[in-house]
Amino acid sequence: MSPEKTAVITVAGLMALAARTAPKGKGVDTILIRVLSGKELTTLATRLAGLGEEHGIGFFLRDAKNIDASDACVLIGARGDTIVGVNCGACGYSTCAEMAKECKKQKKKSSFFAGPNCALRMADLGIALGSAVKTAQIHNVDNRIMYSGGAAAIDLKLLGKECTVAYAIPLSATGKNIFFDRAVAK
Repeated sequence: MSPEKTAVITVAGLMALAARTAPKGKGVDTILIRVLSGKELTTLATRLAGLGEEHGIGFFLRDAKNIDASDACVLIGARGDTIVGVNCGACGYSTCAEMAKECKKQKKKSSFFAGPNCALRMADLGIALGSAVKTAQIHNVDNRIMYSGGAAAIDLKLLGKECTVAYAIPLSATGKNIFFDRAVAK
């Protein structure tokens, strides 16, 4: 393994640490994290390409190539159906109890992410993502936050069946950032 790849794997662990210790609403941690490398990266990239083909989404195909070319990938998701109990209404329901009741209903899977999701849990997810990519940037590791990779991770249940929303952050350390100058597949 090259020194750069070894360093990327180390930074992926530091990113997981940054996401874990990021502030959380009411101090309750609903963040799910996993670091992928090697064959697991190939599995994620293959499934993402498959989703791109199945749904006719060109940027999924492009992102699959980026993930496959990466040295590692940090997955960060959330159990967004975990209520906070403040009845803020941001989820679209008047009370947290109403949202929780809706979450318990059996739903036909028609989208990549499951909902409804607590807005505060989604804010926690955003803060965790920001903390993770800040850590990558500090250590000069090229990265990109990918909705698409999160969709494939959820489809593969890489963060467990309780994960409702996830994002992938593929990581690379080469002479040129692989996440720029990317052509979108049609």
